[in-house]
Amino acid sequence: MANAEHRGTTEIHARMRAARIALWLVAAVLALREVAVVLRTPRGERLTDLETWVGPDGVLHVKGALYDSTQFTGTPFGGLVLKPLTRAAEQALGWGWTFGTLLLVVALGLVAARALPQPVGRRTSLLAAPVAISLLMLSLPVRNTLYLGQTSIIPVLLVLVACFAVRGERAAGVLIGLAAALQPTVLLFAALLWFTGRRRGALTAAATFAAGTALAWAALPHDSYTYWVHHLAGTGLGGPADDLANQSLHGLLLRLGVAGPLEIALFLVLGAAVAAVGVRRAVRYARDGQLLLAVAITGCAAIAVSPTAWQHQLLWVLLAVVGRVGKRASDRYVWPVAVVVVMTLPTKMLLPHIATLYPLRDNLVLLAALAAATVIPFLSRTSPYYRTPIPPQYAPQVPARFRHVPLLPFLRRMLTRPNLLLELLLIRITYAAYQQVRLAATGGSNSAGRATAERHGQQILDLERLLHIDIEHWANHAVVQVDWLRTFFDRYYESLHFVVPLSVLAVLYWRRPVDYRWARASLGFATLLALVGFWLYPLAPPRLMPALGVIDTVHGVQDFSKPDYGTLTALTNQYAAMPSLHFGWALWCGVVIVAVAPRWWMKALGLLHPFFTVSAIVATGNHWVLDAVGGAAVVAGGFGLSYLFQGPRARVTSRAADGPVEPSARSARSPVSPGTPGVP
Repeated sequence: MANAEHRGTTEIHARMRAARIALWLVAAVLALREVAVVLRTPRGERLTDLETWVGPDGVLHVKGALYDSTQFTGTPFGGLVLKPLTRAAEQALGWGWTFGTLLLVVALGLVAARALPQPVGRRTSLLAAPVAISLLMLSLPVRNTLYLGQTSIIPVLLVLVACFAVRGERAAGVLIGLAAALQPTVLLFAALLWFTGRRRGALTAAATFAAGTALAWAALPHDSYTYWVHHLAGTGLGGPADDLANQSLHGLLLRLGVAGPLEIALFLVLGAAVAAVGVRRAVRYARDGQLLLAVAITGCAAIAVSPTAWQHQLLWVLLAVVGRVGKRASDRYVWPVAVVVVMTLPTKMLLPHIATLYPLRDNLVLLAALAAATVIPFLSRTSPYYRTPIPPQYAPQVPARFRHVPLLPFLRRMLTRPNLLLELLLIRITYAAYQQVRLAATGGSNSAGRATAERHGQQILDLERLLHIDIEHWANHAVVQVDWLRTFFDRYYESLHFVVPLSVLAVLYWRRPVDYRWARASLGFATLLALVGFWLYPLAPPRLMPALGVIDTVHGVQDFSKPDYGTLTALTNQYAAMPSLHFGWALWCGVVIVAVAPRWWMKALGLLHPFFTVSAIVATGNHWVLDAVGGAAVVAGGFGLSYLFQGPRARVTSRAADGPVEPSARSARSPVSPGTPGVP
């Protein structure tokens, strides 16, 4: 027994060590990637802000004015500190500055990992540092800082060191004061110190900030006047205040069309409210033992109340990932995933290109900061759900025909609905990635793959002639001669490709959550297989084969004399014809409806959609008949992979109640007993 326990402990330690090494390798690869991106960029395009500061006529030369070019966005104190470093920065403009910034990022990740609320499990403590550094490397603020040559990592690091690494209130106050002298709204942390009982540190922070600002004013009076009075604490430096990169309340109001005294009054009122609410919440979580979360909330409030908060200054939002939200275990990932997604991906990937959503898309990072500072209900450590959330409820597993199915037995089918916000985020990100990969399959433009795609088109045509199924030209010209039929197929092709699959997913999500997960996974696998087909076999559809004479009824007449032609050539890959996802997604809808619909006539209606779709894609000249065969193949592969990884579709389709359950009552709510066959 003792030997067995010793072997088990040794295996666990070995796995932990392997996981830790793997995560550190990931962090190292991400760091090297960022260095390579910066250093491979041409000299005049990389570190543009730094080159502006220290170039031949740069604004940081001893006799130069800081804000003559308006490209230097730091405070006069920041300029005063950087001036002596000008010549050293000129000599090591690339490698030295980039690797120095990387070291600051690593230090920031290490301090943040140490600052996790106690008690922390051994696994978390070992893996937290490489995960934190990897997230920082992936974040847009760090990537922007490395690319531009900015210094915005320093204030964040100073605050974290002050709160978690130094002893003594005065030392912490000095560091926060220096950070505020570099980024003024960081002075909000002095309020956090004051209301958490560290009043000596708060007074020291305010005094240090005042001393640094006064020193800069004495040494650089003209620049100090320009920054604090003419540019209103940096407003207008580095770009217009209403620029999308300015994710502050001031920038939001200007983008909404509010200007003049009304905008200033609204900004002051809203800023004061956000600061008050944010500091109050931060104090509560600091007293609760979640000081890192309190720091993140205060930093998010500082972003909102700043006149300008550029992308490289938004790192505070990423720190809010440590907050725990939700009573159910299935909801725990929503907030951290949302924060990581917002801070690592461009906002254009997160929301559809719909005009009504532009105000939300353009201010998404600011809205995340405001949410973290004011409204997100982070759990207190005294809550019974903080460490033990309500566990998921699983459907009984259906026995499979094959011994090794499911290949991933831990992917059990839950009865409750997945979190809607997380589902929408994942669907949108997956589709945005799908669009990017689909376009990249031809080298980033349609002209890059035209010759190959047309050669493959001729191959498909020859094979169809051999099989006597080359009906594209006949079907196209027959439909063109009947106006109402042409209009029907054009509209069917354009309008239902997304509407029907999304509607099926929505109905399954609401009525059959167990089937929703199975169907969604199958659709995802099918789409992934289709991307492989687009990449390996770019194919021109019949409408883009000049010698075939097929009429493009949907996009209009094409000018084949131009390398890039037709509608949407800059937005999508026109040569992603094999396999046809128009037909593939329609067939997926038909199979799912047949599988879950309770009435025969519903099943029949479900099968009509793939029938009309295959007719539309051929009649409009957008696909070959064999493209539909390819679409059917990837859908079959999608369902097959879902079966392989997760096992047969669960027979239980009723969902359990979504309401919260008290911890004491959780065992009574579990629909599956430990003795259920196939369930661990």
